[in-house]
Amino acid sequence: MAINCGIVGLPNVGKSTIFSALTSAPAEAANYPFCTINPNIGIVDVPDSRLDFLTKKFQPKKTIPAAVEFVDIAGLVKGASKGEGLGNQFLGHIREVGVIAQVVRCFENTDIIHVNNKIDPADDIVTINMELAFADLDTVTKRIDKAVRSSRVMGKDEQKKAAVVLSALEKIKPLLENGESARKAVLSDDEKEAIYDCHLITMKPQMYVCNVDEDGIKNGNKHIDTVKALAAAEQADVVVICGKFEAELADMETEEEKIEFLSELGLKESGLAVLARAAYHLMGLRTFFTAGEDECRAWTIHSGDTAPKAAGVIHTDFEKGFIKAEVYAFDDLVKYGTEADIKAAGKYRVEGKEYIMQDGDVVFFKFNV
Repeated sequence: MAINCGIVGLPNVGKSTIFSALTSAPAEAANYPFCTINPNIGIVDVPDSRLDFLTKKFQPKKTIPAAVEFVDIAGLVKGASKGEGLGNQFLGHIREVGVIAQVVRCFENTDIIHVNNKIDPADDIVTINMELAFADLDTVTKRIDKAVRSSRVMGKDEQKKAAVVLSALEKIKPLLENGESARKAVLSDDEKEAIYDCHLITMKPQMYVCNVDEDGIKNGNKHIDTVKALAAAEQADVVVICGKFEAELADMETEEEKIEFLSELGLKESGLAVLARAAYHLMGLRTFFTAGEDECRAWTIHSGDTAPKAAGVIHTDFEKGFIKAEVYAFDDLVKYGTEADIKAAGKYRVEGKEYIMQDGDVVFFKFNV
């Protein structure tokens, strides 16, 4: 799975404004559709209070956070799956990302044009989801035809593989025809693997980002409630952000200014910090730490990775020559205060090649090449 998050939605819902604030990289944002034709890409640090704690504890020469890539994809419109509004090009960009953050406009403002001339988050979500589903339907239909034709001339082993492909696609096709996502299909692991090369958009994990005004951040509104209800039915995450507010926050020079600005709205952190973490976890990514006087660093791994694979993220030689991992949980450092006290409490562990890394592990790897 790609280690990036695509920001999608209808034109003029605030995607590029949010992207610019998120990445501090200017993306063209204007009051007309399709101002973002080529996708903008930005690398975003993932805020992590655990890394902040380690930095204060060890006072290292440098601190390096985990990061996630965001891709700002131009607005989709009704008919995008048939090429409307450069839809084919934009849908191609979506296929290349690992997860999707669908931005939904949840504020009223007559000065900002809405492509449908009305604020209706439910309708907006249906429009985007249906276009993504119909794009996948075209892919699935072609793949079924290909699998059926190929199975007629294949050997027995290849026919068995084709049967798995067809089984998966026949479960998915009716959902797509109804404008629903392929994620809803109940597939075996073999079926998921068999159709991976289809790169179906609606198989990707998706969350919703409510773009609101300042009043929406403080008090909420009916549009946010609508999105949350729809997301709950899909078991999808929702993040509420005021794009205009986040853009102003990103322009502030000092941390003190930012904290004061956040406190005025009764917030402890920016919505973009929440979004970055949500995207990181939605991708199935987890964090382990290395900590010392030279450097405190958050390293990115996939959920379920073993200790040697995590060691390889630091350097390939660490994985090749892996001997053991000396590990303790971040929470134990908070509880006991020092590594010496963690050892005294019996919480400092030595783990081997089969150890499955846990989010928040603080690790020292030993290797020999």
